[in-house]
Amino acid sequence: MPLSFDSALGIHVKALEVRGKRTELLASNIANADTPGYKARDIDFRAALSDAGASMHQGIRGTNERHITSGSDSGSASLLYRVPLHPSLDGNTVDGQMEKAEFSENALRYQASLTFLDRKFKGLIGALKGE
Repeated sequence: MPLSFDSALGIHVKALEVRGKRTELLASNIANADTPGYKARDIDFRAALSDAGASMHQGIRGTNERHITSGSDSGSASLLYRVPLHPSLDGNTVDGQMEKAEFSENALRYQASLTFLDRKFKGLIGALKGE
């Protein structure tokens, strides 16, 4: 029986990809906190992950033309502008404290996904060794 890494590792690989993209966006927001007119961006993690999960099942074919199909452009639809709590006069929508808190939470969740994957790999190695 062939080993499928997609089924063995689950959604954690896609979660790491989405969290990595979100890390880049949040870091960009923090770096541009003083740039006039800069609009803070973020990813709707749940929507991006559900898009990634739907793309994992592209091998499934619909039997009726009314069935819902998954979009091929996953990730770009979930890129959003952040609504500021206190808009600045120069048009910048970055709230430094909120961005740093979001960045910290994202880093923590990224590390949790790495821990899940580490345990999955250790379990696979143990199964291959017959432990």
